[in-house]
Amino acid sequence: MPTDNPELKPEFWETRYQEDTARWDLGHAAPPFTSLLKSKAAPSPGRLIALGSGRGHDALLFAEQGFEVLGVDFAPSAVAEARKLAIARQLDAQFIQRDIFDLLSPSSDHPGSSSNSSNDASKPSFVGQFDYVLEHTCFCAIAPHQRPAYVDLVYRLLRPRGELIALFWAHSRDGGPPYGTSLDEIRDLFSPVFRTKVLERATNSVESRHPDEYLGRFQKPVETALL
Repeated sequence: MPTDNPELKPEFWETRYQEDTARWDLGHAAPPFTSLLKSKAAPSPGRLIALGSGRGHDALLFAEQGFEVLGVDFAPSAVAEARKLAIARQLDAQFIQRDIFDLLSPSSDHPGSSSNSSNDASKPSFVGQFDYVLEHTCFCAIAPHQRPAYVDLVYRLLRPRGELIALFWAHSRDGGPPYGTSLDEIRDLFSPVFRTKVLERATNSVESRHPDEYLGRFQKPVETALL
């Protein structure tokens, strides 16, 4: 992952948590996810990875509903707080401190892996291991030029018929992070390799993000070429 810009380094995000300026942290799970899990269209429980999971509010919401959850974040403080919340709420969820773009490479912090195992070191850690990828404020936090790599990452993390469940913040303000996007860009990035199940404006976003949030569900086909 390029580190020429401060916001692309773990230290940038760790400082935001340390200074309590992580304004993307709602202090609770995103309402559209809560509504989704209560609806008739709720996804069936499975293995889920939350990218840029922060303090774990969204990830833990899914853990409450029976999903097997792994959260990943750049910032050590966020990971530590997510682990504490999981313990306090007696939820079986794991959280690791990692650059999301390193998730396809071997690492000793892979849950269940052993540093003494030569087999673990010979293959990527998380390729094809998840039924779901959960996205909320990670896509808008990475640099825009990394978005094609992000799509490829999601694709490779998922099993066939696996699904990206995403809450996109499609604002049009200059600068970032959070960097803006549009529905056209989201469709152009994901539609070549995913089947779009849902892409619609969220009806119960928090006030500061209404009406710019869109709930998306994208399914990985059984057979398709990798990016």
